Amino acid sequence: MTFSPPPFLSRFAPLAAAVLLWGGATPAAAAERPNLIFVLSDDLAQGDVGAYGQELIQTPNMDRLCAGGTRYMSAYTGTSVCAPARSSFFTGLHMGHCPTRANREIGAEGQRPLPEGQVTVAEILQSSGYRTATVGKWGMGMFDTSGSPFKTGIDRFFGYNCQRHAHRYFPDYLYDNETRVELPENADGQQGTYAQDLIQNAALSFVSDAAAADEPFFLFYAATLPHGKFEIDDQGIYADKPWSELEKNYAAMVTRLDHDLGELVGLLEEKGVAENTLIVFAGDNGSSFNPNTPIGKRFDQAMGGTLRGYKRGMYEGALRQAAFAYWPGTIPSGRVTDEPWAFWDLLPTFAELADAELPEDYETDGESLVGFLKGGPAPQRDYFYWELHEYGPGPMQAIRWDDWKAVRPVASGPVELYNLSKDLGEKDDLSDERPELVEKAVAMMNAARTAHPDWPDPATAEPPKRRRN
Repeated sequence: MTFSPPPFLSRFAPLAAAVLLWGGATPAAAAERPNLIFVLSDDLAQGDVGAYGQELIQTPNMDRLCAGGTRYMSAYTGTSVCAPARSSFFTGLHMGHCPTRANREIGAEGQRPLPEGQVTVAEILQSSGYRTATVGKWGMGMFDTSGSPFKTGIDRFFGYNCQRHAHRYFPDYLYDNETRVELPENADGQQGTYAQDLIQNAALSFVSDAAAADEPFFLFYAATLPHGKFEIDDQGIYADKPWSELEKNYAAMVTRLDHDLGELVGLLEEKGVAENTLIVFAGDNGSSFNPNTPIGKRFDQAMGGTLRGYKRGMYEGALRQAAFAYWPGTIPSGRVTDEPWAFWDLLPTFAELADAELPEDYETDGESLVGFLKGGPAPQRDYFYWELHEYGPGPMQAIRWDDWKAVRPVASGPVELYNLSKDLGEKDDLSDERPELVEKAVAMMNAARTAHPDWPDPATAEPPKRRRN
């Protein structure tokens, strides 16, 4: 392999020399470092997956991977909307420190970019000799900004840069790297080419090329399914169900995601690299549907009322994700664990597996999950912290430590307190009974966040004039 140092490599100077030496490593030495795939599904509810109890939507491939790997009951997102959730993964930071703590649109196309100089998981892996790619939805900065995929460690990109554009499954165009690829067959509302077809082909092509080159690779598969606009080119087995069109489309979108994941795993097996590839799968922020709506009830997305809340909230139904890890021969098969972890743990995890070092001055909020993935206990930590800056309720917060969870659901509002070991549905607010724990939670929330002019303190922010549903 010929290694060309990317422009940000000065931050990784000690590692650069090691990478240059590794370029001459034997294939056996290279094979010791696994390929890394993170599949992020957009707005998938934990209850949408068969392995989590879904009975109407078919997800045979996810169910098989859960049976052959480890399923996590307490896998937490970075926060409960798209851009900050994926930014938390990409930076290894929770919402108290992450540069992106809300969805914020920039101009006609694109979102608030990751800032100049931000360390990312892709940079770390690229600097360690990994071939890197993102397919699907980016949402962390247009190509002419500091948040461009190509300024943050990505070699190959295909899909939507702007997450607002990604609401269309029959778009007028997609991006192949930085080149805009027109799709005239979708003009004027026509449904000629389903975007997921092209995104899946790009993912398979990247994996096939990397496997043929015998190079370790990192793939961030940021699937748009099953986020709205709820469009599908084929309702398949659901076409004749006595359901609404929305329900049939949604079910078909989840099953299409499942099919494409199965196809990806099949390719890994065909290329002989499945046993040297870690796949981590997760939803990004819970369902976009209130569980009390007809579709939420149809598919029991709240899992019999087990979880409260959905996207844009701070309750468990928004923060806990359908998640599993699959790595045959390394990750225990059939394991189900309730020990918690969060998206910001993946950066140090992937770095350790890649034998890569973080820049000396970079502090991640995450803990490596390598031992946990392989069957050991989850790493110990003081707390998990979230915040979100919404236009309706204003900034909100949540923090979990041990079995306790504190939630401030609206700006400057009171703090609620729940014991998750006895009340996973967060129905019994114990704040009046345990004021000392509320005080402890507030102190931890204050310590967990770094002040930022764009992200006001949820404890003192101006109360909202309206509340978003």
